[in-house]
Amino acid sequence: MLTGRRFIFVGGDLRQLEVIQQVVDNDATVTLVGFELCNRTFTDTTHADLTVETFAGADALVLPVAGMAEDGSVQTRFSREPLILNEHHFAALKPGAKVFTGIARNRLESICSEYGLCLVKLMEQDEVAILNSIPTAEGAIALAMEKTEVTIHDSNVVVLGFGRCGKTLSRTLHALGAHVRVVAKPLPELARIREMGMQDVPFERLLEAVQDADIVFNTIPALVLPAAILKEMRLDAVIIDIASAPGGTDFRYAERRGMTAILAPSLPGIVAPKTAGKIIAGSICRLMNVKDAEPEVHEKG
Repeated sequence: MLTGRRFIFVGGDLRQLEVIQQVVDNDATVTLVGFELCNRTFTDTTHADLTVETFAGADALVLPVAGMAEDGSVQTRFSREPLILNEHHFAALKPGAKVFTGIARNRLESICSEYGLCLVKLMEQDEVAILNSIPTAEGAIALAMEKTEVTIHDSNVVVLGFGRCGKTLSRTLHALGAHVRVVAKPLPELARIREMGMQDVPFERLLEAVQDADIVFNTIPALVLPAAILKEMRLDAVIIDIASAPGGTDFRYAERRGMTAILAPSLPGIVAPKTAGKIIAGSICRLMNVKDAEPEVHEKG
């Protein structure tokens, strides 16, 4: 339970609504900033403006999955006005307060360090990232089905990367009957890919793997599909890039060549916001009650 804990929610998308509901259900005191256009109501919550007074003494600040940009702006779906945080907002939080975010850029990390706040990067928590890979995989496959004229079954599919999303995506595609090749670097990952009944491809043979692919799914947040690789691929191949922006594909060249290449980050918030929100909420509630499980604590100064 979160009885006596005070939360500030700033911005977000449909996932955030599920997080708010679970935090309220756990008896926390909740203040919402930037939710004036939200048509969903929550019991015992307060709407407030983005002022220093609103943040004063709060135990936790919950930001959207996308976090805070370097200019302090926060993505929001439910506000008429842009939301821009500054150092004074963070300074007003209770010392040692937790700041929950999906990802964190340099400025957010620096501010949390300066004011002795505990920064929690939820997308780096295995309990979130692994479960989050399920709606990510489902969304990526649904997008591929929409953009292709062939079935997933019996198609030549390549997955770039074998991390949390890559594993779930590869396994699901394999279960659907696709001929799955997975491109990875570490030898243990290549061995696991083979053990799972899929074709393991060392990273240096990436070009060979994608040349005859019907669909390529990229999970690697680096330029792994540059123009030189795209030039050798089939024109009718479909690329679904689920890596964080800007992705790992040369989208300019792909468009110039007439290929279908789609950058699709944050799929859970689009295809399954309720499930994704519950995953995030579960981690937040647990971490608020386990002091020794704090993933990253910045000491003031």
